[in-house]
Amino acid sequence: MGEPQQTHPETDFPAPRRQPLPRQSLVWDRAKRLSALADTLKQAPRTTGQLAAHFGVTPRSIQRDLLALSQMEHPVVRDRRGAYHIPQGGRALNPAEALAVYTAVRLLHHHAPVTSGHYLSALETIAGDLPEHLRWLLHRSLLETGATHATDRALDFVAAAWTHREVLRFDYRKPGGVLERGNELEVYFVEISRDNLAPYVIGCETRHRGAIRTFKVSRMENFARLERTYDIPEDFDPRDYLSDAWGVIGGQNPVTVRVRFAPEAAYRVLEGGYPNATRVDTTLIHRDGSVELDIRAGTDASGLPRELIPFLLGWGPRVEVLSPPHVREHWLGELRAALARHDPEFLGGLLDATEGRR
Repeated sequence: MGEPQQTHPETDFPAPRRQPLPRQSLVWDRAKRLSALADTLKQAPRTTGQLAAHFGVTPRSIQRDLLALSQMEHPVVRDRRGAYHIPQGGRALNPAEALAVYTAVRLLHHHAPVTSGHYLSALETIAGDLPEHLRWLLHRSLLETGATHATDRALDFVAAAWTHREVLRFDYRKPGGVLERGNELEVYFVEISRDNLAPYVIGCETRHRGAIRTFKVSRMENFARLERTYDIPEDFDPRDYLSDAWGVIGGQNPVTVRVRFAPEAAYRVLEGGYPNATRVDTTLIHRDGSVELDIRAGTDASGLPRELIPFLLGWGPRVEVLSPPHVREHWLGELRAALARHDPEFLGGLLDATEGRR
């Protein structure tokens, strides 16, 4: 006599008998998962819970998979946060990756105001993995820019301090020439400004401010690596300091600037490419073809988005700052100052208008 057939708990209909999957199919599915798991761990550290959710299996299954990868001689590493990863170990770039990195570094080599010999060295290293006919062509494309390699020593110290988690001491030449002496920095991150292509360091300056600050590398002088080490805080997220940065000024007080682009510039705006443009609303395309755009940018101590202003001024009469009022007034003041300096007739008319209002 056979076993009684089970029923579905909600419908009371006979539940279909579950057919076990063939062993060959289970082995194949696990092999695919192991391969995908190895690729995932090479991209970024992941916890057991994150991996289980990603692959739709239990944490216990992930633990068995991690053990299997280790037995297959994959160097699975567990960090102090409990996340697992597989170090890349110097994998050669594929042609598309090499092209992406080469063009980015080449841009810095040719257009950064203060270049670095490290850029050129990196270009030569990347080109070395490409076919000979491409190496020859890329070498010919490199121009002598005439810029001094002023950041070489600074980058050496920053990279060493960041790698070994050693506190970096240096003097800093502030805008205006004032030398701020004896800064002691825990280096958290290095960023290239989208505004001027110059490298900046983000970290906690412990001696003077005890706060996270941003320093332009080319203004750093008189370096020393201290024996004191540090850990980058687990709650530090570079995006908190870069997501609202038009260049590298992020921080806790971003401002949203509403601007209107004239019809002859609207097509450029609608093409995109502005990562901090929080909204390009097509409903705000006016009958004359102009477009309104909201741009979120970090501010300095005065509350102004200093890095955004030159971008807006670069559009000349094709852009108008609508809000907030203090940003609009600053933008208008810059335009008036330029006209007053270079157009005497404008200055005379401005003085006449001022006299007429008295």
